[in-house]
Parts: sequence; C-alpha cells; structure tokens
Amino acid sequence: MSGICSGRVAAVTGAGRGLGRAHALALAAEGAHVVVNDLGVAADGAGASTGPAQRVVDEIRAQGGRAAAHTGDITTTDGASSLVATALDAFGRFDILVNNAGFLRDRMLVNLDEDDWDAVMRVHLKGHFLPLKHAAAHWRAEAKAGRTPDARVINTSSGAGLLGSVGQGNYAAAKAGIIGLTLVAAAELARYGVRVNALAPAARTRMTEQTFATTMAAPAEGTFDAMAPENVSPLVVWLASAAGDRVTGRVFEAEAGRITVMEGWRPGPTADKGARWTPAEAGQAATELLAAAEPPRPVYGTR
Repeated sequence: MSGICSGRVAAVTGAGRGLGRAHALALAAEGAHVVVNDLGVAADGAGASTGPAQRVVDEIRAQGGRAAAHTGDITTTDGASSLVATALDAFGRFDILVNNAGFLRDRMLVNLDEDDWDAVMRVHLKGHFLPLKHAAAHWRAEAKAGRTPDARVINTSSGAGLLGSVGQGNYAAAKAGIIGLTLVAAAELARYGVRVNALAPAARTRMTEQTFATTMAAPAEGTFDAMAPENVSPLVVWLASAAGDRVTGRVFEAEAGRITVMEGWRPGPTADKGARWTPAEAGQAATELLAAAEPPRPVYGTR
C-alpha cells in the first residue's frame, strides 16, 4: 500500500477499539505496517482478551495492509519492551509510537479509592512512559550506530489534562502528566532524530459514551459524524509521516473538523519588587496581577 507513511512501521497502543483502532487503520491506509497493541480489557481495565487486537489486524490485512498483533501489558517492562521487539521481528524496523491505551475509574475526589488512582495512573502515565522509554532506547542505539532515525512519538493527553474535569481527578492528573512527559521527551530525544508531540482528542469512544451520551450521539445517516474517532486520525498520520519532521514538543486539540495548537503555561502579568514582599504587599500585588491576567477557562463539568 502506498501513502505518506509508506514503508514506515508503527505501533499503536490500545488499538483494539475507539481512537486507537481508528489510528491503526488510518496509518495502514497510508502505507504503514502496524503493530496493533491491545490487552482487551473492559472500560474500567478489568479482564483481558486477545480478540480486539486480532480483529483490527484482520481488518488491516483484509484491506491489503500488513499488521501484527501484540497483546502484552505495556504498563510492564516486559510488555513495553516486547512491543518494540514485535515491530522489529515482524517488519525489521520501528519508526512510530502512538501511545493511546487507557481506561477510566471516575469518582469525585472524596470517593476516589487509592486503587482507582493507582490504576489510572498506571495505564495512562506509566503506560506512556514505558513504551516511550524502550522505543527511545532503540532509537538512541540506532543513532549511535550511524543510522539516525526519522522517528515519531504521538502521545494522547486530553482536555481533562489541559483544564481539569470534575469527577476525574485521577484521569486529569495523569493526562496533565503526559503533557509534561511529552515536553521532556521532545527536548531529550531530538538529537536522536525523534519528534514527540501530544494530542488532546475529543471523540465518541467507550470512555466517553456515557459522559457525552447526548452531545456525542451518532448522527443521521449521510451527515458528518462530528464525534467519530476517525476525525482525529488524519493529524496522527501526518505527524507520523516524514512531513512532520519539523514539529516537536507541541500539543494539539483535535475534534470533529477542528485542529487547535494549544499554547500552555506562559508568563503572564508580573510584578518584581526587587526585595522580599510582606504578606500584605504580596497579596496586593497578586490581586493587581490577577485583574490584568486572562481568566482561566472553566473546568469540564462546571459549565
């Protein structure tokens, strides 16, 4: 298959359903060979099944593409390292990592159990770190051997990580952490030919169907499905291609037909006394600075 990712090899985590599946199919349609990772768990992370990953592999092959299934747990060292090994064993190279796997354990903070916090942090934040670590080790070795990669990492954050989301303290914290990880990885890995960016997508998936049951309902036949996961994937494919070689350390929102470059923490109004403030002086300065600053966007769930 030809396309802008022709000959490149991608691994997509959580690719058995939803956004991951859409990304895997879109990459394959543009010529990439795809490792489809999915543990096959329920929406809350329970259970496991090889079925979801294999079904996507079968879809890609039926359309003339090349794909391999990986059902290892990418929140473990063995699972993350075997993801890279699967790409190399199946296709002889590894160019693109799309970190997408995740699930939800939503609770208000006072009802949020430690286990629910740890589980969401593990799948989202650790599940980004470990595949990224093992992919980066491979690409660094390639660069040191004189074969500088043209590699890509696309991480998956969320509007919850950018703005917060009521009832999702664990998820919002993990997704905010992914943005920090993206910025560090982009800076550290640039010398090895690796470009690292993040997406904050909005789409109809298992994770959002209950939260957005009304606004994300499927449209009438023949009309534009604004919340289809497939709307997000074209940006993933472009970032994964050779055309995205100048883009790194960026965060994009992608929803329906809209793409936004997010501009994160930047210095706003500043006051400098040149000496230590008293509490009263600090309070007066802070009050004046807040009056001059842009108001924050509302947290999801407070509108």
